[in-house]
Amino acid sequence: MSYGSLFGPSTTEARHDNWMSYLDFVRKTSGELLEADKDLTHKRDLLKQLSEPAVRTRRPLASPEVFYRNCDKLRDNPHSLDKKTLTLTCIYKFARHEWAGIEAAWNAVPTLDLCDNVRSRIARYHLAEEFCHVRFFGEMFKTCHLDRVEWIPMPPLVRGFYSAIARFPWAILGAPALASELMGVTFYFHLKPLLDEVFADEPEALVRLQRLLEAITIDEISHIGQRRNYLGAVAIRIAQQLLSPMIRSYFADIPETKLLFNINKMVLDAQQFDYNLLPPRILERIWIPSYIVSTNNV
Repeated sequence: MSYGSLFGPSTTEARHDNWMSYLDFVRKTSGELLEADKDLTHKRDLLKQLSEPAVRTRRPLASPEVFYRNCDKLRDNPHSLDKKTLTLTCIYKFARHEWAGIEAAWNAVPTLDLCDNVRSRIARYHLAEEFCHVRFFGEMFKTCHLDRVEWIPMPPLVRGFYSAIARFPWAILGAPALASELMGVTFYFHLKPLLDEVFADEPEALVRLQRLLEAITIDEISHIGQRRNYLGAVAIRIAQQLLSPMIRSYFADIPETKLLFNINKMVLDAQQFDYNLLPPRILERIWIPSYIVSTNNV
């Protein structure tokens, strides 16, 4: 099986035909939506599988209080933080932005019983999956003996920004939403080898961390296909052009990234996203729009 470019052509009819395909996929893989809990039944079961029995690093961080002091805002000299702590404060800042964005969007999207079209229902499931990811991140912190992690609200200006964009029409949000999904997946791709390096001395905990990260990544790759399905020829070009400024501006707000990642490489990898480079174990668990499947496979 081979795949065409994410940024390749698609017709309105083909995109329309893919909406129900995606909704069927997400219902099958994520389960029933639990509105009151912002949760999904299959994801809840998966979190239980990935947290029981509990796995913890053999050695806690040198100073957990350094993490708690720097997780929402880098207050200490970053060069004074050990690499484990720096990695974890970076993950927290990334996940906190995700949490703030989905909190705002959850309030802007109708509840499932009030959704009157397929795309609205998909949006509700999508957001519930994102809340599940926040719980997976929480389990990653617990694996590192960080049991007091709370999601600190963003400053009012940032919360207002997320609330405003959550109410933009899909026609405006489509291109930046795809760019945002690509940015997130690229971050996870680069985080994977960093975890291998930083937690090499904690093999049991590393396996747990990587399984949690992979569970998030698989959903997010499917979200790339879902977001692609909103876009026609002009919007897909706009999404490509947004990648570099969006990634650079986003990670400029997370100062740890300058010490942990090559941002130029992240931009390039996002721009060159290719389904054909994904391993089979990932490909068999994600959703890809039908029009991206190469004509050579038909």
